[in-house]
Amino acid sequence: MANLLQRLTRFAAWDRAPVPDEAKASRTGALFAFHGPGQPVWNPRDTRTLAREGYAGNAIVHRCVRLIGTAAASVPWVAHQGELELDAHPLLDLLHRPSPRMDGARFVEALIAHLLLAGNAYVEAVSLDDTPRELHVLRPDRMKVVPGESGWPEAFEYTLGAQSVRFVQEGAVPPILHLPLFHPVDDHYGLSPLEAAATALDIHNASSAWTKALLDNAARPSGALVYTAEAGMSQDQYARLKEELEASFQGAANAGRPLLLEGGLDWRAMAMTPRDMDFAEARNAAAREIALAFGVPPMLLGIPGDNTYANYQEANRALWRETVLPLLNRLAAAFGGWLAPALGGELRLSHDLDSIPALSVEREALWKRVREADFLSEDEKRIAVGYGARERRRNNAGTAT
Repeated sequence: MANLLQRLTRFAAWDRAPVPDEAKASRTGALFAFHGPGQPVWNPRDTRTLAREGYAGNAIVHRCVRLIGTAAASVPWVAHQGELELDAHPLLDLLHRPSPRMDGARFVEALIAHLLLAGNAYVEAVSLDDTPRELHVLRPDRMKVVPGESGWPEAFEYTLGAQSVRFVQEGAVPPILHLPLFHPVDDHYGLSPLEAAATALDIHNASSAWTKALLDNAARPSGALVYTAEAGMSQDQYARLKEELEASFQGAANAGRPLLLEGGLDWRAMAMTPRDMDFAEARNAAAREIALAFGVPPMLLGIPGDNTYANYQEANRALWRETVLPLLNRLAAAFGGWLAPALGGELRLSHDLDSIPALSVEREALWKRVREADFLSEDEKRIAVGYGARERRRNNAGTAT
């Protein structure tokens, strides 16, 4: 009975104990105790960000775009009327000098650069008496498609600041030529190779930033100085230690200097080493992925670990056959269908493949096969290699030569 009374007395005293005041704390505070790897943070995929982080901020992207653009711009245009190859024509003159401030090579290079970086390229035709006199490349990040009632573009709006210019697609030559790359889920705008390789671009840029930060921090992984002594470190000791570390061990000039620790201090690394991260291989893999998205063999960019082609010449021929020539064929078909009705009717544009040194071996093999074909006439042989019949070639005046 005595034990029961003691228990009841203690229970009553606990029940009458004062309730502590409510403690105010964040409901998410307990979650911070469980910390693990977070989700990756990717850069935006808009045209300006991709151009800034890619073409202007990444050597692989810059070289891919320049390599394709300069290669395509080096090939001369050729005009055909039926099977006749024209020595000169107003359309060729326009493409050779699109505007007073830009020659044909710069024009094609800028056009292809916009196409690769943004997935879209826009060209404005300035006409006089329904005849195109100048061509201008417009920035795709400033252009907007205006669909009509049928869903197809009926106009384009070019916006700069608070001003906009609308180009209505009418007339013998519509004022705007839109060249989009294929996009599976967009009816009007194209998908750029750079957007497809944006993940690899972020990885490559992040690895470059990591390397720069590592060099700026004495080429060491981040870590912590742990004070293991029983007595705590005073504020003066802490300030002096921090000042000495910043003055003597940070920066590229202090890389590799030994760190002298006094009693009670211990260095503990808090990050993985580059070897643990397989840093170099991840960087090269990202570079290869960027190059492949643009259709450039990684061997041409000096990226190690790629032995797809036996030598540099084969890789260069693959670049021309698989990337540059398809782009040139697309440009020829687009400009011919856009400008030919106002500059000569049944005109067809192409490019002079004989002027491409990388394809000289293949062209020589073709010429040899055609030359040895005794069953073909001279004119048939000329047509087989891409030239018109000799007796039917015409000059710019339209007279036979």
